[in-house]
Amino acid sequence: MSRINIAAVSRAGIYSPNHIGNDAAILNATVEQLRRRGCDVRMYNEEQFLTEDLHENVILNMCRQAASLEKLQSLEERGRLVINSGFGIENCTREKMTRLLIAHGVPYPDSLMVDTNTNVRQMLEEAGIDRCWIKRGEYHAMHKEDVHYCRHAQEAQEILHEFFYRGIRRAVINRHLDGDLVKFYGLADGTFFYWFYPMEQNHSKFSDERINGMPKHLHFDQQELQKACEKAADITGVVIYGGDCIIDKDGNFQIIDFNDWPSFAPCRAEAAPHIAKTILSAIKKWQYARDCESAGTDVQQQRRRSRKGGAQ
Repeated sequence: MSRINIAAVSRAGIYSPNHIGNDAAILNATVEQLRRRGCDVRMYNEEQFLTEDLHENVILNMCRQAASLEKLQSLEERGRLVINSGFGIENCTREKMTRLLIAHGVPYPDSLMVDTNTNVRQMLEEAGIDRCWIKRGEYHAMHKEDVHYCRHAQEAQEILHEFFYRGIRRAVINRHLDGDLVKFYGLADGTFFYWFYPMEQNHSKFSDERINGMPKHLHFDQQELQKACEKAADITGVVIYGGDCIIDKDGNFQIIDFNDWPSFAPCRAEAAPHIAKTILSAIKKWQYARDCESAGTDVQQQRRRSRKGGAQ
């Protein structure tokens, strides 16, 4: 089999708040694993990706910019293999992710999705929501101010107005859940799954983990959590994923965040070989499908030529 040519596109720094180094490290580690397995991998940053014509048919990426997603989706529709899919990355933006997970029965907090110029106090009261989280709805969080913990409805209303004046038009409001905060990383094919308590490892993006405090190590079914995460990966359409969930005192869990290609920081060395193998498996399936399609086209062309010859 000919050598596999891959484009690997890093994430723009603005979309790696407080994790620029970690996000770069997992991509670099994965690229190294792919090169060890005989792949030719060329690295691009998001600016290069947007301005250059890529010749590689396989695109491995951590993109988040809207223009990058549009280009990824266009390349995917024209037959390139894109991991994670540009459509999947878009599905992990807050409001789309919330709607998808709720619609498909993935355990998820009670939520409201609203315009930021909405009066939400009555809506929160009717929903029985007191403490809550307000999160930027139309995109991924880029700043600490894009995610807010609110102690009551009046504070939620004030934060929503702040979002509006910042030019953020949509917001997701999640009910606050008491319990242990757990962070997870995984692959959609089930070959790798890792979870940990971020408070115990001082792993944080915006320091919001302190709201739930130190974990009590509440018991939960780890296999069920992995199954729910793999279902979320299938629903959103991402291969490499991560996120957060809350475990309550009864051992029930609810996913509170699900995103495309996180840092894998606490388990990077262990995860990178698995990510590379998953990518290679996806490439083989993609190549097989292309070969079958090409063979089918050749057969159809041969039949057309035969029919033309018989008619002469």
